[in-house]
Amino acid sequence: MNLLTLLDMTVAGHGDRVLLGTLQNGLTGFDLQQRARVGAAHVLDAHARTVVYLGENGVGFPIALFAASTAGVPFLPLNYRLSREQLVDVIKAQDSPYVISEDPSIAPEAITVDDWLALTAGGAPEVTLPPEPDPDAEAVLLLTSGTTAAPKSAVLRHKHLASYVLDTVEFSGAADTDAVVVSVPPYHIAAVANLLSNLYTGRRIVYLDKFTPEGWLGTVAEQRVTHAMVVPTMLSRIVDALEAGTESPTTLRSLSYGGAPLAPSILQRALALLPGVGFVNAYGLTETSSSIAVLGPDDHRAAAASDDPAVRARLGSVGRPLPSVEIEIRDANDVPAPVQQIGAIFVRGPQVAGEYRQGGSRVDANGWFPTRDEGYLDADGYLFVKGRADDTIIRGGENIAPAEIEDVIQQLPGVAEAVVVGIPDEEWGQRIGAFVIPRPGADLSEDGVRAYVRSVLRSSKTPDVVTFVAELPRTPTGKILRRELIPATPPAP
Repeated sequence: MNLLTLLDMTVAGHGDRVLLGTLQNGLTGFDLQQRARVGAAHVLDAHARTVVYLGENGVGFPIALFAASTAGVPFLPLNYRLSREQLVDVIKAQDSPYVISEDPSIAPEAITVDDWLALTAGGAPEVTLPPEPDPDAEAVLLLTSGTTAAPKSAVLRHKHLASYVLDTVEFSGAADTDAVVVSVPPYHIAAVANLLSNLYTGRRIVYLDKFTPEGWLGTVAEQRVTHAMVVPTMLSRIVDALEAGTESPTTLRSLSYGGAPLAPSILQRALALLPGVGFVNAYGLTETSSSIAVLGPDDHRAAAASDDPAVRARLGSVGRPLPSVEIEIRDANDVPAPVQQIGAIFVRGPQVAGEYRQGGSRVDANGWFPTRDEGYLDADGYLFVKGRADDTIIRGGENIAPAEIEDVIQQLPGVAEAVVVGIPDEEWGQRIGAFVIPRPGADLSEDGVRAYVRSVLRSSKTPDVVTFVAELPRTPTGKILRRELIPATPPAP
């Protein structure tokens, strides 16, 4: 199975529906396929071996992805927020790239996104399109976010992406009135997965190129959006806008979030503000072709309403593994850990790629991929992710998980969000630094935060330094850039 097979099925099942853009000016599934074939002909005519897309959200993105597949070459969407020097270096490293960019001066013979749209709406050069790609062929290359190290090129093959779609989505299961708003950037795995899964199910995709909470809510209302996917920072701002009086959406039925941890207080507020919406928390990685565990709508509402601490705690989980996925927690000896014990998260399944251009495959002989996240499974199989293994603070020889301290701080009234990092220290190896975003009007103090943590956790886990900030450095998908906090940490008093 490959991506073109998924597109063929889309066209056969509901190709006459408008699937991309507005009902008035959007593209049908048939339009997408035709434009992809024209685009592929231009790619082949240019003797390109990679299609590079450097643009914001819009229909140019799916046309480019399927044009690459039709031409039998990999597709690489790039982060337009990287520096020009970084972008030039990445593009130069590609094999004969066909570059589509908002800034055509970024590479020789690059074309603008508008020119790409015009080109694919016109005629095609006389070239012979290749056979459909092998399932083992490279389909998509994605730069990992690099929150703790230099980004790598993750390789997703056709079989991995196709497996994710086939195992998680009901073919043609959406009503012809269904629509989803996509505001995650094109270079993120969530954008690729959302595109493929929504086309396959027959749901119209509305792209929002620049996010603001008011713009997002306005788009939901105007386009009668029924489904949406956001990252936690977006959901936080949507909640603030609703509490400030912006009209609540009436058509929205499903709201999924993921990409980074969500503060429990924000989730509780969102559930209260949108009682008719089904919330979905999805956990996945670039290397796993998107989600591997999901906390569904029923889980959200049951946990929020429960008096049982174990059930209520599931609001802080990422749900249970998908049916086609296995998740295993391993201890320091690399053997399966018991229930409730924090360890390294490993994943196995047909959608798991675990491969990089730099360094090859990280999947072991038995199919297991180390996520480099840490967490635990509860007695009912719910997965709790406690952070990256690289984030662990080693203070005086004791390993401390930042997420444990963050969870406590975020229970303190007046705290909107908190992140904890290790600060280099000659005596202790690392000290504990907490960065806290207060809610408007909150009366918080450094001593108060430290005292609260000490009352819940032992003193060795009490932050040495508490810094109040207006915002935290993040990737565009909401992940905290912890490395940027460490140099900004003030010296110990």
